[in-house]
Amino acid sequence: MRSVVGLVCVILLSTLYLYYLSFYLPPVPRAMKHSRVGASSDQQDMDMIRLKFPSDLQELNQMAELLRLYKKEHSGFVLLLFSSAYLYKQAFAIPGSSLLNILAGALFGPWLGLVLCSVLTTVGASMCFLLSHFFGKQHIVRIFPERVAQLQRKVEENQSSLFFFLLFLRLFPVSPNWFLNMSSPIINIPLTHFSLSVLIGLIPYNLVCVQTGVVLSDLSSLDDVLSWNVVLKLLLIACVALLPAALIRRYRNTYTLPEHKDQ
Repeated sequence: MRSVVGLVCVILLSTLYLYYLSFYLPPVPRAMKHSRVGASSDQQDMDMIRLKFPSDLQELNQMAELLRLYKKEHSGFVLLLFSSAYLYKQAFAIPGSSLLNILAGALFGPWLGLVLCSVLTTVGASMCFLLSHFFGKQHIVRIFPERVAQLQRKVEENQSSLFFFLLFLRLFPVSPNWFLNMSSPIINIPLTHFSLSVLIGLIPYNLVCVQTGVVLSDLSSLDDVLSWNVVLKLLLIACVALLPAALIRRYRNTYTLPEHKDQ
């Protein structure tokens, strides 16, 4: 009971903090004010976009447009708001991080967006790890007994190369990332191994999402989708995303085949 109360308090405080950031905004940017000159008050109210987690590409485009305007005069606030929302999703295992990754590419560009998402993914997943460790162990085992037991067996079988096994799970997500984040402390995975595997293993996924946001923000019409610039960017993304997978596959062939021969 104490663990449930503690978790509820953490969720409540985090939600109130995020609510405060999203509803008590800094002054409206001058660019937005100029764009509303001549519009009726009703139209202005209808045009106001309420900050919330985007659920589809249309809402994502609207959010990106609004935050790009805010970023011109309140870059620190936009960075704080984005980071807080990202950590909130990661810490409480809420789906939809891919849309935030795309939003990062549209707002911060390819390289800053990639670094930001990689760091936030690692910190947020580590927060989820710690929340599970302190508040949720018995509840997760009760809700997912078979999945936890199966993952426990896999970890024990790969104990000699635990980090590379964790890296493999991130690159080839047999189990969802949210389940790995919550169940890792239950099966005694060290936090250092866990965090480093998240940081490295999710770089290809973050790269694809961030670069997608960059490409989408550069499109002015549907004809631009087939431009050589966009095609070459997408090809480069695919090559970089496949590189870690090839390295892991080579590692598995090198270190697992001898074990099978001994058996």
